[in-house]
Amino acid sequence: MKQKLFVPAFLWFCISLVLLCLPGSTFPKYPWLAAIHADKWIHIGMFGILCYLFSYPFLVGGKDVQAIQRKIFIITIAGIVYGTVMEFVQKYWIPNRSFEIWDIAADSTGCLVAFFYCRRYLKKIGPDRNRDRNQN
Repeated sequence: MKQKLFVPAFLWFCISLVLLCLPGSTFPKYPWLAAIHADKWIHIGMFGILCYLFSYPFLVGGKDVQAIQRKIFIITIAGIVYGTVMEFVQKYWIPNRSFEIWDIAADSTGCLVAFFYCRRYLKKIGPDRNRDRNQN
């Protein structure tokens, strides 16, 4: 597997880490953003992209569908743990940020969206991959 396929994932991880560690006072305060729960949608997108980018190298480079599914499951769990840990970091170490259980729910939702998207992708291409593996 080519390690360069992980570069976008690590870059996105660094971006997410910076964004999650910004002080709360740096974010705009518009009532309409709160009304549409924009921060929750951002969390879903951020963590969905993160899990997908870490899963992508396995989707395009692996041959064993079951092994790929296990790796994607582990990536999903790691994403959920990362989101939960970052909420505690925000609560205890980042000024003007707080712990929100709904942020953890949004992070987890994003991770699960990526997980199910990747599983669906694997189901589409899985039989072809297994056939290729059996021929080699």
